[in-house]
Order: sequence, then C-alpha cells, then structure tokens
Amino acid sequence: MRRASSFVVAAACIAVAAVASLSQAQSAPAPTPAAGASLDYNFFKTRVQPVFTTKRAGHTRCVVCHTQNNAPFHLVPLSPGATAWTEEQSHQNFQLIQKVAIPGSMESPIVHHPLAQEAGGDPHHGGGQQFESQNDPAWQTLRAFVMGQKA
Repeated sequence: MRRASSFVVAAACIAVAAVASLSQAQSAPAPTPAAGASLDYNFFKTRVQPVFTTKRAGHTRCVVCHTQNNAPFHLVPLSPGATAWTEEQSHQNFQLIQKVAIPGSMESPIVHHPLAQEAGGDPHHGGGQQFESQNDPAWQTLRAFVMGQKA
C-alpha cells in the first residue's frame, strides 16, 4: 500500500508541475512588433508560401497539416489538383500568418516553432523540427519575412 501511495504522490507532483508550467507559458507576454517593421505581402506570396508546399526529407509538407489542424498557424487548403494558392487564397493566408509572425520579432512562432531545439527552436512541434539549422535557406526565408524584408 505504501508503494502505491508513493506513486500517487509522484503523479500528483508531476501533474502540479505540468499545470504550473502551462500556466506560466500562457501568462508569458506575447512578443511585440518592432517599431517600423512590417510584413510584406509580395514577399510572403512569392517567397514564404513556397516554403509551406516544399517537401523536406523526413518531413511532410507544412501545408498537409496546417490546412487541417486547429493550431494557431493555419493555412487555406489548396484547390484540388493545385500546387499553389490563388490570389484570394494567398491574401487569406497572409491574414492567417499574422497570428504567428510578429514583425521584427525573432520570437515569432513561425520562425521559432519549426526550428530544431538544438538550433534555438521550440521542442514542441507536432510536425517535427522542419529546420535543423538556422542556416537552412527555407528557415532564413521565414526569418527574413518576419524581419520585414520586401519583395
């Protein structure tokens, strides 16, 4: 009976720690846009959207999950048979990405979340760590977008 009680106490401690961690993460202030930085629609359309449709070794394409999930970053589904979004869909995607792309902030989830933890990214990305390094050209495109690069 004592042994079972020890397990119950340990499980309770783990649960309390998890709730405290979640509460702390939810209360953390969101990154704020840098003064003067803005997101460029044309850069997004021509350079960023292709990142979401590109197949990377060992991973599924971003568009596969992010058109079907309830995550903060969501994409408009591609039309049947299409390999790129229409102009209207691109505008919708641009509105949606603004939930995770904070102008001028390297803490933007769109650059931090899919990056490998060893490279400074987030350890929790359901689609795996899409970018192993900050030297990855696709990751650098996402960073350039968030930092305000223009097309």
